[in-house]
Amino acid sequence: MAYPTVYPTGTTLYDPERCFNGFTVYEAKEQGVLIMDMNGHEIQFFKGLHGFPPKLLPGGHLLAQTGERNTRFSTQDKFDLVQVDWDGNIVWKFNQYEYIEDPGETPCWMARQHHDFQREGNPVGYYAPGMAPRVDGGNTLILGHKDVHNPRITNRLMLDDTVYEIDWEGNLLWEWVLSEHFDEIGLREDSKNTLFRNPNVRPARGGLADWAHTNSMSLLGPNRHYEAGDERFHPDNIIICCRDLNTTLIISKRTGRIVWKMGPYYDETAELRAIGWIIGQHHAHMIPRGLVGEGNIMVFDNGGWAGYGSPNPASVNGEKYATRDYSRVLEINPVSMKIEWQFTPKELGKVFPVDYNRFYSPFVSGAQRLPNGNTLITEGASGMLLEVTRDHQLVWEYISPYWGGIVPINQVYRAYRVPYAWIPQAAEPEQTAIPPIDVRDFRMPGAAARGADRVVEVEGCNPFFGGSGVCVVTDVEENAS
Repeated sequence: MAYPTVYPTGTTLYDPERCFNGFTVYEAKEQGVLIMDMNGHEIQFFKGLHGFPPKLLPGGHLLAQTGERNTRFSTQDKFDLVQVDWDGNIVWKFNQYEYIEDPGETPCWMARQHHDFQREGNPVGYYAPGMAPRVDGGNTLILGHKDVHNPRITNRLMLDDTVYEIDWEGNLLWEWVLSEHFDEIGLREDSKNTLFRNPNVRPARGGLADWAHTNSMSLLGPNRHYEAGDERFHPDNIIICCRDLNTTLIISKRTGRIVWKMGPYYDETAELRAIGWIIGQHHAHMIPRGLVGEGNIMVFDNGGWAGYGSPNPASVNGEKYATRDYSRVLEINPVSMKIEWQFTPKELGKVFPVDYNRFYSPFVSGAQRLPNGNTLITEGASGMLLEVTRDHQLVWEYISPYWGGIVPINQVYRAYRVPYAWIPQAAEPEQTAIPPIDVRDFRMPGAAARGADRVVEVEGCNPFFGGSGVCVVTDVEENAS
């Protein structure tokens, strides 16, 4: 990806009449959790909190994390999951999933939470009419980690993914472990061989095999497919997104079995071939009831690199064997397997192939369906948030001004929008339109305006491009040849 050295940050485009106006929350690159209005004014900054991701609750409460395990021993393991009030006071906390004794570190309990969680009352963690998450009680579903040996998958110690449910008091009620359902994923033999040898091991991840790298988890919630008799889509069933397997799975809460999947291959049916390869995807979830597209699966199809297969020119050992250098947001009917809406570089006005990578985040990112039918997109690698209409019009754009972390970029993991009424402590802000800027005419102070001092017209063939003949150059201002 190529970027200019200078570009604006904050809100760069805003059409109040066509946006779903509200407060937006995201983690400001490991410095804290930020809540802002549509014009980018910072309403509240929870310094020191981690947002993996941060989720707002009605009444100005926030679910987030307070710390992370040393990466010498694991990766993306959060100490805890906490709920804080508007003033930053911790009113609920959970860390009692596993007692960790890392060498040289103080032994402690950890939630080992990563990438996602859901509070009872709302299946997906973002605003949907009539589905408010509980603030003062209820269960919490958490995406976690567990170190596992499974020689059928690899001889390396695996950083496995789990989904577990706790009650308000922190009691463990239910647990599901991904590696126990390995055969249900349906990997081909060449993929299994590559996975066994190269199970996504990196020194920065404690030497553990992050073989699936699950990065989202949510409930399906009430939906038309189940009401039509399709048991695969029971409202209590859970959808997860396995980035390094290029696979999205739905798990039966009752049996634990995988009852629906998309991937790891996209060449097996005409419907999958029409969808095209989904690579390194994030934030796969079912659009909740009450929103446009309810019952469809929405996913941020990152592109980039992911999957296991046979060696090829893009992957000498078969690891990360599928590649694509642009992203897509897809909305897919999970029964017909048809794309019902999408947002790609084409819809953003880009030209293939020269600038498709202008909409490209090979990691992080997500998408939220808003109550007015628009979609809030986190194009996370470049710290860019977009709101687009159903007919693909860009009506809001924001670029994070926060840099930091081991890799000093301004990435945003996942952002969410909530109604103003969810935060009664903050007054509804003034909404000031920001019209699109024509970058062809935008100049920094001191830079020359567009337009040459002299303009000449060139007639005939251009010898610089292999032409022949005579080129006549005319000075337009002086009308002299």
